[in-house]
Amino acid sequence: MTDQSKIQGGGDKETKIQGEGDKEAAERYNRDTQEFVESGKVEEAAERAKEGDKKEMEEAEEKGKERAKELDPSVSRDYSKGTK
Repeated sequence: MTDQSKIQGGGDKETKIQGEGDKEAAERYNRDTQEFVESGKVEEAAERAKEGDKKEMEEAEEKGKERAKELDPSVSRDYSKGTK
């Protein structure tokens, strides 16, 4: 019977399957996050994200408003009456 905790990778490499709670991935994420915070680029990245989000949200809002004006052809109802 084979060891279920390992899979054969490319060549002679074996890779451990850690599943949920991958400690190595968590360590990499924490290290990379700490390096990013220490780099001093957080404020700059937050400003760029905020600008992008505003534009994206406005576009989504307009698209939603356009869709809200359309009649749904799959629904049969009397649109001359209110919903309540």
